Amino acid sequence: MEFLGKAIAFPDVSKANKEGLLAYGGDLSPERLVLAYKLGIFPWFDDKEPILWWSPDPRFVLFPENLKISKSMKQLMRNSDFKITVNKDFKGVISNCSKIKRNGQQGTWITNDLKKAYIKLHELGVAKSVEVWFNQELVGGLYGVDLNNGVFCGESMFSKVSNASKVGFIAFIQNTNYKLIDCQVYTNHLESLGAEEISRDAFLKFLD
Repeated sequence: MEFLGKAIAFPDVSKANKEGLLAYGGDLSPERLVLAYKLGIFPWFDDKEPILWWSPDPRFVLFPENLKISKSMKQLMRNSDFKITVNKDFKGVISNCSKIKRNGQQGTWITNDLKKAYIKLHELGVAKSVEVWFNQELVGGLYGVDLNNGVFCGESMFSKVSNASKVGFIAFIQNTNYKLIDCQVYTNHLESLGAEEISRDAFLKFLD
């Protein structure tokens, strides 16, 4: 595992260990974050760790054409009063993602420094959010990085009411033209929506 200094550069992703950990250190500047995503690398750490950079193999992704929507979910989306918006409250989404309690997870990996970094990316037009509203209250959402090459790198989502983030995720995919959604690492939730594992090499070809 390589230590990153001030230079905006990363080691080749082939040097990542079997868990996908590639490097540590560096900073969360927009320049470094954009380069990381373009190389198939993302930060993931908690407030007690240095900045850790990952490039797992295999990679968990969703091809939009393989999106699975259950009959009950289709019915919910037809009949619910959820309102879906994009880039209306990025700060609200990332703040809620940082606070939501998750099974088997102590604390949050979305530190204050990480929030500031992605808010800056949003201001630069690189990061975007999806909001789910009910009775004018933000009840769900997700955020990620748009590489402007047909790939959206999802980072985190939250729900305050049942299925809110799932509704936002599905609606977002249905109304955009991405060729690939990067889900990073396996989750049962995203597998149920059609996400699958592909090799890191295959994923990198989509980034090119």
